[in-house]
Amino acid sequence: MDWLIFDCDGVLVDSERIAQRVLVERLNARLGRDVEAEVIGLLGHHTEEILRGFETRAGVVFEPDFVPGVITATREALATELTAIEGVAWALPRIALPKAVVSNSDRPHVEWALELAAIEAEFGGRLFTAERVERPKPAPDLYLLAARELGVDPARCLVVEDSVAGITAAVAAGMTVIGFTGGGHLPPEHADVQLALGAHVSIDDMHALPALVERLLARPPG
Repeated sequence: MDWLIFDCDGVLVDSERIAQRVLVERLNARLGRDVEAEVIGLLGHHTEEILRGFETRAGVVFEPDFVPGVITATREALATELTAIEGVAWALPRIALPKAVVSNSDRPHVEWALELAAIEAEFGGRLFTAERVERPKPAPDLYLLAARELGVDPARCLVVEDSVAGITAAVAAGMTVIGFTGGGHLPPEHADVQLALGAHVSIDDMHALPALVERLLARPPG
């Protein structure tokens, strides 16, 4: 393995729990039912995409200001509540592989989140974000773009992902995936979902990542 690639939200920063809370609160109030279980499976997609999907499934049309209102409320909550995933700042410098980020968020958000978490130097600006491709995750395009620009065979990449969309994308790109369930938005049983999607292994603590990467690097090829 030559590169270690991370998703951002829910893997490096604990943002998904905040976004999920705001989204669920707004949808519950608008639809009059609890949608939390449905939202968990959709994390990793754009907020607009998730909300348009709910319009189709629920047979409703949200008011013109509903989607912008959810996005604004999410940004405001992130600005005051966002923290790094526990153990990330400890783990990153203990892993010798060069590192990059592949995220369905836009580049300004990823830059802001990494800076807030004080881990931006670990990635040296190697950030690949959704606006770079026509089809973001769950399509493999963003991961394949990253591999191409990093000059690496996708099969030589390790990826740390949490969401259904992200794992689906990385597996389709031919990369080895480490599932992560340590973010505040995922129940422990989500590890089973990650493994079923093709993750090689799932962990719930970033403190375990350096030793896991070392073991994977020590595996004989093939």
